[in-house]
Amino acid sequence: MDVLKLIDEIEDVLENASSLPFSSKAMVDADEIFEIIREIRIRLPDEIKQASWIKEERQRILAEAQKDADTILNEAELKLEELIEEEEITKKAKEMAEEIITKAQTNAKSIRLGALEYADNILLETQEDLKDLIDLLNQNRQELRGDK
Repeated sequence: MDVLKLIDEIEDVLENASSLPFSSKAMVDADEIFEIIREIRIRLPDEIKQASWIKEERQRILAEAQKDADTILNEAELKLEELIEEEEITKKAKEMAEEIITKAQTNAKSIRLGALEYADNILLETQEDLKDLIDLLNQNRQELRGDK
């Protein structure tokens, strides 16, 4: 993440800053810090866009899973209708159609649950990264203000 590298740069500047005698305060080049903060502001929207993309991708995966499930169910229904038309194997056709529908529903549910879990995991990781980033930014801001 570019934003995290920029935050590391701020930490490096603070660590390498000259300290004032008999104080925990340090002298830093304000222009350098402000430049890094500007870069963070420029790059942070990319991180937010990535989170949006993940959300959209989740929706796309769910829609695709639903579409696949619908296709499988439609195919199963068509197959069932074809088998019913043939008198000699009507009973066998019903059994097979029910089995196909059950498998289709099971597969559709499995695909849907897998997609939800995958999307949720990605969103959770992104959320954790953003939380860590916000915490680090808050810490750095407090340090810059001299609160700590």
